[in-house]
Amino acid sequence: MAVELRVPTLGESVSEATVATWFKKPGDRVAVDEMLCELETDKVTVEVPSPVAGKLAEIVAPEGAVVAPNALLAQIMEQGDAGPEEMLPKADAGTKAQEGQRKMSGKPVDVMVPTLGESVTEATVATWFKKVGDAVAQDEMLCELETDKVSVEVPAPAAGVLAEILAPEGATVDASAKLAIITEGAAGAAPAPKTEAPAAAAAAVQSPGAGPETPAPRKDVEDAPSAKKAMAEAGVSRDAVTGTGRDGRVMKEDVARAAAAPAAASPAPAPAQAPRAPSSADDAAREERVKMTRLRATIARRLKDAQNTAAMLTTYNEVDMKAVMDLRNTYKEQFEKKHKVKLGFMSFFVKACCHALKEVPEVNAEIDGGDIVYKNFVHMGVAVGTPNGLVVPVVRDAEQKSFARIEKEIGELGLRARDGKLTLAEMQGGTFTISNGGVYGSLMSSPILNPPQSGILGMHKIQDRPVVVDGQITIRPMMYLALSYDHRIVDGKGAVTFLVRVKEALEDPRRLLMDL
Repeated sequence: MAVELRVPTLGESVSEATVATWFKKPGDRVAVDEMLCELETDKVTVEVPSPVAGKLAEIVAPEGAVVAPNALLAQIMEQGDAGPEEMLPKADAGTKAQEGQRKMSGKPVDVMVPTLGESVTEATVATWFKKVGDAVAQDEMLCELETDKVSVEVPAPAAGVLAEILAPEGATVDASAKLAIITEGAAGAAPAPKTEAPAAAAAAVQSPGAGPETPAPRKDVEDAPSAKKAMAEAGVSRDAVTGTGRDGRVMKEDVARAAAAPAAASPAPAPAQAPRAPSSADDAAREERVKMTRLRATIARRLKDAQNTAAMLTTYNEVDMKAVMDLRNTYKEQFEKKHKVKLGFMSFFVKACCHALKEVPEVNAEIDGGDIVYKNFVHMGVAVGTPNGLVVPVVRDAEQKSFARIEKEIGELGLRARDGKLTLAEMQGGTFTISNGGVYGSLMSSPILNPPQSGILGMHKIQDRPVVVDGQITIRPMMYLALSYDHRIVDGKGAVTFLVRVKEALEDPRRLLMDL
């Protein structure tokens, strides 16, 4: 029976996607939940799994095609009674015989995605340290997953042979996905000796102090991300670690062994040699090439899209922060005692922006095709820097919330962002964004829009500067403000008016209470 493969739900306000990659071709066997293709939207990348087991009969939407939600992607001929052997990738008779022999020697054990952390719903398979047919020991590291915030190592749940890899490198898997199948007890419990890449293996066992003629590791072999982090934390040089992973790849446990080795085991320094002219090969040896994480690649694409699409312009002003600082100093202890949260500056800026957006609603609007969509609410995005990149969680209906509620939500969202526990829903739907470069010491910058929003406010460092107040030169805590906006929808007058209203509300916070 033919089963239709259709575009899944793409998310709020996403109306189309592009077919980026097909992982299967017509005639290929597919298993239930096996990833068939990958779609790209302007916000996220979505992988489409097979709803049934069977054979891919026809691809209706080829790579590069633009499809709407629920559009037909392909047809699958269902084979509900197909056994596990039929679902394996095609191989020669010898390979099938070996796999069959392994299957008969022990029961299959599923390798599942481990717990990724609260609210983390998917991960990308970064590296497989074993290949199909390799023997594995219990708790030996099989692969490493990357979420948008952390790396997770996946150990073998049992000793045996890696019979099948269901999620290859680069595949995106959900929190309950099956990664591989191990045939328990087959071919013994110890890892099989490596037979591939003998030159790389020979290089890996040589003394790291063998001199300048020691062969370098294969350039296409990337060490495990967790190993790189461990080397940096332990202060261990890459040359001092012998990699035991696939093709000489350095694993986390290799770093631990190298760090624990006695100092006496360190090789004697090589004899002094005459200096030689540096070469490009020397520079390449000191470089490090790391694949972009999915989060970093998404950030890069969205920022470039913003520059390519919007008619982006920035207007500047400065604000005297004395009134806000005085008000904060007066009430911060009472505020914290009552609301159990500290009174910061962000709540003042959020409230001031909500106030200004009422007067200049186009800054809170977006362009959708030939229409302008005005938002009668403010979902305030607050940019947060994390070790893995910038994320923008959203405080929803900010115009309706109190200072205390805003401070609590910003604090909670910021903590969840740094811990890698934000959900996709918590980062979608923003109508305007505030970015605070001042926490890093930035005095002035031009922020980039967060599409499809039409405005973003840049906050900066508070710095004492001489200013003229009532005809007298005095020292005041001043901050530069920058509003980047989409000139297609926001005129210069509206942008300047918005920024002036924010300035007025901050320099005299009583205006917020009086709605002036």
